[in-house]
Formats: sequence, structure tokens, C-alpha cells
Amino acid sequence: MTNEHVLAVCRSNWEYRGIDDASVREMLAELTAHLEDAAAAGRTPQDVVGRDVKAFAASWARARMPLHRRVLRMAAMVPFVVGGLLLMSHLVHWTTVVDIDAGRLAFWLSIGTATVVLELRRGSLGFGKGWIVALVVGLPVLFLTQKLAGEETLFLLPLWGSALLTLPGIAYLLAERRRAPRPAAS
Repeated sequence: MTNEHVLAVCRSNWEYRGIDDASVREMLAELTAHLEDAAAAGRTPQDVVGRDVKAFAASWARARMPLHRRVLRMAAMVPFVVGGLLLMSHLVHWTTVVDIDAGRLAFWLSIGTATVVLELRRGSLGFGKGWIVALVVGLPVLFLTQKLAGEETLFLLPLWGSALLTLPGIAYLLAERRRAPRPAAS
């Protein structure tokens, strides 16, 4: 692992998380100074950032991105993901209405809770271990709830309701895209 690799991973991680350019430059300058000091003392970049560069970058991002912004992001993205998965359910079953039973509701709530906890703790919502942990939590909850409460339909969710769930996430993504810096014209 080289200093350049560490800096590139951190930069992409911080830019992905929506940290403004001035803060990213400041953070990179500070990290560069730490890495150069470590190299002068005969230490490796791994001694500075640890084994997991992405986790290191996430911890710095959490320090730069206040809790209320992370909560806002999650409040927009969780319904977006649930709405998207429900839209997939509409498509797979080729229906305009999806029946929601206690097991399915508990499954979505447990996956949402696990995802939010992991996002707030680690600062990332990747498709790696976090989603596996969420599924490991969600599937037993689904089966246990179906066993205890049965598979009786609680309510029907129309196609427009599933689409409506995606709107906060779409609005958030558009706002983030507008806030992102535009590449300079050559």
C-alpha cells in the first residue's frame, strides 16, 4: 500500500460521501502531512491508516459530515431502496398491487433498522458485508414473524404507493448531483 493509493481511496470515498471540495483538499493535505511524517520516521502508510483504508476514510467523513446530514441521507435513501425493491416485486409478480403481511413488514423494518445502524456506525452503505448482515438479521425475523403471526394480508400496497416511496431518494440524489462540482471545460 502506497501513500498515493491511500490518498486516492480517501479522496474517492470523501467525494462519494458529498464532502465539499475545500474540506476534501484540507483533509488530503492533513493526511499527506501525516503520511510524510510517518515515512520520515520509517513507518508505513498502514501504520497511519490501519488495515482498512475505507473504514479510516469513513471515520474522517463522519467527523466532517454532521449527524443531521447523515440522518437526512438515510431518511431519503431507506424509503428509496424499499420502494425500488417493492417496484421489483410488482414487476416480478406482474401486478399493480402487492400484499403486505406481518412477516414481510417485519422483514423490511429489520433490514431498514440494520442498514441505518450500519450506515450511522460505519458511514457507508456499500453492497458488501453491510447488506449481508442486514439479510442475516432480516430473514430470521421474516420466518419467525410468519410463524407467529401467520401470512394474513395486513394491507395492499398499490403500484403508485411503491413509486411514491422512491421520491425522497430521487429528490436527495438530484440535490446531491446539483451540489457536486462540475468538471472544468477544456
